[in-house]
Amino acid sequence: MRLPGARDTVRMTTSLPPTVAAHVPTEILVDGSWRPARSGRTFEVADPATTQTLFDVADGGEQDALDALTAADGASAEWRAVAPRQRAELLRAVFETITARTEDIAALVTAEGGKPLAESRAEVAYAADYVRWYSEQAVRLDGLARRAPSGTNHQLVLRRPVGPALLITPWNFPIAMIARKVAPALSAGCPVVVKPAQLTPLTTAFVAEIIRAELVERGMPAGVINVVPSSSARSVSGPLLADPRLRKLSFTGSTEVGASLLKLASEHILRTSMELGGNAPFLVFDDADLDDAVEGAVAAKMRNAGQTCVAANRFLVQRGVADEFTTRLTAAFERLVVGHGAETGTTVGPLIEKSAVDRVEEVVAQAADAGARVRIGGDRPDRPGYFYNPTVLDRVDPALRLVTEEIFGPVAPVVTFGSEAEGVELANGTPFGLVAYAYTRDVARVLRLAESVETGMLGVNRGMVSDASAPFGGVKASGLGREGGEAGIEEYLETTYVAL
Repeated sequence: MRLPGARDTVRMTTSLPPTVAAHVPTEILVDGSWRPARSGRTFEVADPATTQTLFDVADGGEQDALDALTAADGASAEWRAVAPRQRAELLRAVFETITARTEDIAALVTAEGGKPLAESRAEVAYAADYVRWYSEQAVRLDGLARRAPSGTNHQLVLRRPVGPALLITPWNFPIAMIARKVAPALSAGCPVVVKPAQLTPLTTAFVAEIIRAELVERGMPAGVINVVPSSSARSVSGPLLADPRLRKLSFTGSTEVGASLLKLASEHILRTSMELGGNAPFLVFDDADLDDAVEGAVAAKMRNAGQTCVAANRFLVQRGVADEFTTRLTAAFERLVVGHGAETGTTVGPLIEKSAVDRVEEVVAQAADAGARVRIGGDRPDRPGYFYNPTVLDRVDPALRLVTEEIFGPVAPVVTFGSEAEGVELANGTPFGLVAYAYTRDVARVLRLAESVETGMLGVNRGMVSDASAPFGGVKASGLGREGGEAGIEEYLETTYVAL
């Protein structure tokens, strides 16, 4: 059985099983119906490991976006009135369906994004955990009732949904990011318009159809979830942010785009959540367990070929262990296997597009010209697709672009430092502050780092920090607000104080 919105537009599905390809919606979802863009235009979605086109997807524009907002606004009052328990049960059913369809969704994530299947399966599980967590949070939206200190009246503090929300998701985690945004929004009672990334809209559509089907089956308003893929983000976000019916914006992407969206959001004083760029330091101190540090470094650096906002970007290693750490990290990178994500044994997939490879190649070449030593990699493999070999460099000047800019590729530059204070200074020497990693056995040092490193998240002796039950977000130019944990649903709630 084919899902609504699925069309015979598959051009090449070497990495996507036919049974999955036949069930991928490729149109726009508005008020419970999949339909073409009003313009009739489409754009191509390609497999970055082969550069071959997978699907033609409906190319939404201004009127499509406004249609979606009309649907969300029309569903708002009814969705707000749905009992929290019913919203919880809806999300629980979505969690169970996503879990049951893990292999299908993972194949889709790999096809359009390139990451190895093992990573795609892990992403599906990670996304499902957000849906489960916020299904449980739907019935835990606490308020307050108390007598005022003056004794003259009583105080009630109530929570209510902020209203229709625009969710703009990135390409690098297509199911995790829709889950991290849609689940708390629906749990809180907010209908949504989703603008998926142009490069990876297919997984978003697949998950949106799961949610749409559950809404319809339960007699709930289908306009609760709407999806508008587009080759022009501005043609969707601009009209929506200018419309007073929209009350919330959640964006994950670059700091530059986030700053421009904040300016537009200011016109109607929208609630905003912004998860922006990063430049994560990975601190290794002299007392670190180097085996653990190298294992954590590979995990923190090489997920999705380094294309994550929480990827370790700068390896800051104390001088006493720098040579040994770099030698071990180089050996670990030698064991990585570059290939198509659907191929058995692949541990590193492609970058998302040619411009990404070109940029990584450029900053590595600049570093090498400036005296950095390439210990491994530093080039492209001889194969089709947007690949770049895993690369380790040492003797790196911290003023180089390789260190000051977010790489978003499989490249690990090693910078040495002397004292703890010097390491902290290097870690903080960036406008960004999303995540930091530190390897040390000194508990007192951990406490000092927690207070001195300017970051929204700190991973201690581990290369992963993300968890559905924990607040995810950064400081400085890395964003505003938090996703995940109890804080994540707060972003979709208003507070009303009643004096009785």
